[in-house]
Amino acid sequence: MSLLDRVLRVAGTVARDLLRSTGRNSGSRPSGGQSEPVSGGPGSSGSGTGRPSSGGGDQRSEHPRTTREFETGRGLPPLTYSPSEDGDADPGEVVWAWVPYDENDGRGKDRPVLIMARHNKGFLGLQLTSKDHDRDAEDEARWGRRWLDIGSGGWDSQDRPSEVRLDRVLYLPADAVRREGAAVDRRTYDQVSDALHVLHGR
Repeated sequence: MSLLDRVLRVAGTVARDLLRSTGRNSGSRPSGGQSEPVSGGPGSSGSGTGRPSSGGGDQRSEHPRTTREFETGRGLPPLTYSPSEDGDADPGEVVWAWVPYDENDGRGKDRPVLIMARHNKGFLGLQLTSKDHDRDAEDEARWGRRWLDIGSGGWDSQDRPSEVRLDRVLYLPADAVRREGAAVDRRTYDQVSDALHVLHGR
């Protein structure tokens, strides 16, 4: 075999090996359309448990108006204290639900909500917070936000005192309620009810 034949045979072997290696590498990479699914907010179709996020961070819903602000211009429906251990949300009970931010830009977070009434196959409720707004009450009032202390209860695992927001009444469809937390007593419910009527009329 001549020297030229040997050189050509070696060159052919190297070329074949290079092509095989390139084929294996390209076959092991997923295509751009097969990226990992990303967990979404409450509108996601993933396998979430439906419990509030432990981090309490922002969540953008695919259905941001599932829970929405209720128009109180025509007054409120009857408010009747009627908690019941039947597994369903009832007036006087605190539940967890996704609540949009004031900006209504699709963002929100899971919050405890005090159910005040049944309305149109859903519920009217008020969001709760463990933040103490007594310190900045004047500033909150300038922005139209009104809060009322309701004490602590089983809805907060750390047993922190809570406040309920009066100026923003929420409408929650029945399927927007994630889980029940606890119930307030009748006296607390009546205090919240009276404060709502003072602010929004009957």
